[in-house]
Amino acid sequence: MMSNNLEAAAGNKMKQILEKLTTNRFMGILVGAGITALIQSSSATTVMTVGFVNSGLMSLNQAVWIIMGANIGTTITGQLIALDVGALAPLIAFIGVVLVVFVKNKKLQHIGGIVAGVGVIFIGMGMMSDAMLPLRDEPEFIQLMTSFKNPLLGVMAGALFTAVIQSSAASIGILQALAVSGVIGLHSAVFVLFGQNIGTCITAVLASVGTSRNAKRTTLIHLMFNVIGTALFVTLCILTPFTDFVVSLTPDNPVAQIANVHTIFNISTTLILLPFGALLEKIAIAILPDKAVPVKDADQWFEGLMASKHHLGISTIAINQIHDEIKGMLATAAENVSQSFKAVEEGAAEGIQAIADREEEIDLSNMRLSQKISKILVLDQTPKDIDTLNRMYTILGNIERIGDHAMNLAEYAETIEAKGLQFSNYARKEFAVMEETCREGMELLKAAAAGDAQSPLAEVAEIEQRIDDITRKFRQNQIDRMREGNCNVESSILYSEMLTDYERIGDHMLNIAQAYDAIEWSGDRGQTAAAIA
Repeated sequence: MMSNNLEAAAGNKMKQILEKLTTNRFMGILVGAGITALIQSSSATTVMTVGFVNSGLMSLNQAVWIIMGANIGTTITGQLIALDVGALAPLIAFIGVVLVVFVKNKKLQHIGGIVAGVGVIFIGMGMMSDAMLPLRDEPEFIQLMTSFKNPLLGVMAGALFTAVIQSSAASIGILQALAVSGVIGLHSAVFVLFGQNIGTCITAVLASVGTSRNAKRTTLIHLMFNVIGTALFVTLCILTPFTDFVVSLTPDNPVAQIANVHTIFNISTTLILLPFGALLEKIAIAILPDKAVPVKDADQWFEGLMASKHHLGISTIAINQIHDEIKGMLATAAENVSQSFKAVEEGAAEGIQAIADREEEIDLSNMRLSQKISKILVLDQTPKDIDTLNRMYTILGNIERIGDHAMNLAEYAETIEAKGLQFSNYARKEFAVMEETCREGMELLKAAAAGDAQSPLAEVAEIEQRIDDITRKFRQNQIDRMREGNCNVESSILYSEMLTDYERIGDHMLNIAQAYDAIEWSGDRGQTAAAIA
């Protein structure tokens, strides 16, 4: 509750800060610490950072410092709990609720949510501590807690528990409640605490699924930071009286002891790893290298062509060769669109891996062909060739986007099967209509690309308008079914997303048809592949 309201109160300011103030490593650490202290969640900050890296708004190097700062900022929660203001907790929570319920200003409502969240934290801590008091006399529970003196078991327990609840702040709060109840001492708690820092990485790992290579590297750096810190401090606790030293600072306050260890752990690990930020980046890149673009015969032929000293006619030959490859890319995208709709319609989620493989092929083809176009543009070109290349680049981009929307549909099919969602027979018939109109449009584009038909622009434009009309009609049908109580909310949301992807596919088909219509082809396109072979 507190985290959500803090994010809402800050609005887009957090994003602006993260984007603008992370070029310097020290500022990056301060920003990461400040944002995390504000929203009380290192996971939220890391997930946000992963999003920025994935979108290209932040480099991997900048992300390193944000992550280090986030680990420092997350220690604030434990220190707040250690202040022991439990007697004031009900009053704090009450003030927050008053602001939320009786104040109309949205900003003040969010602040009220923050205040209420602070109060609830302290109330919860008191309740957990009281509930755990009887456990001090339970032999089985005492034996379990004692086992955490084993460093490996303690780290594993902390990591697993935090991974399950996906909040290091909450798991540390629970650990503090166990300590204040006398159930666990600091000599056992430290190893659980170190494991909790590793477990908190699971949220960012989940957020990085399906993201770019750099986004995945960001989560890996986060994991490496906490694993290295854990290894160092486990060794420190085994070989030195570090734990006894922390106990001596606040001998009668076990909650503060845990908070202090957490703070020392994260600040010290940050200071130790600060000079090695670039090295962490290099290690992440080495573990997750960029995917190599496969070299095909056509690529070797193309490179040989570009190396030729005889530039006369090269552009025409190269353009036709690229076009042949675009035809294959278009056919792959058409197959994915058809299979994705069938997966949604028939529940054939087992075919999604094949769809994902074809989507990766589409992305790689887009990269390869875009590079080829850029190489041809360096040569002296006629205005017609330049225009053709620009149109082909437009075609590539739109095919790639069609592939993305097809992949979205496949993921919806996977979600439908995983959650056991049901659609009405009316909705399933509508899925079939969507598949058929998309298939019709893609077949027209494939025929035009193969040189088997005249410009398909008029027909594709008619299909695109039909798709728009169908989308409006089907949305209204869905609203009517919701009013009648014939579908649940989750199914309705998914259906709405499908309609959006369906409509976007139609838009991209029209863009491709318009580009093909404007190209003035030179030579016989159908003979290019044979000439290459």
